[in-house]
Amino acid sequence: MAIEIVTIPDLGGAESVEVIELCVSVGDSVEQEESLVVLESDKASMDIPSPEGGEVVSISVAEGDEVKEGDVILELSAS
Repeated sequence: MAIEIVTIPDLGGAESVEVIELCVSVGDSVEQEESLVVLESDKASMDIPSPEGGEVVSISVAEGDEVKEGDVILELSAS
C-alpha cells in the first residue's frame, strides 16, 4: 500500500484560505474525486477532491485553520 500525501492545490492567486469543513475522518474510506475538505477565500468556496481512492491515515488540518498552497491536508493509503 502506497501512502499518498494530499496537499493544498493552486489557490488562484489567494495567499491563504480558511478550512471551513472537514469532509472525512481518520479511518474513512474515500473514492477518487470525493471531497476531502472545503476551503473558503474572500471570493469563493472550493472543495478539494481526493486524487484517488483509499483510506485516510492522518489529517494535518482542522476547521478554522489558515492554509496556503502546498500545505499538507492529509495522508491517504492508496487502494
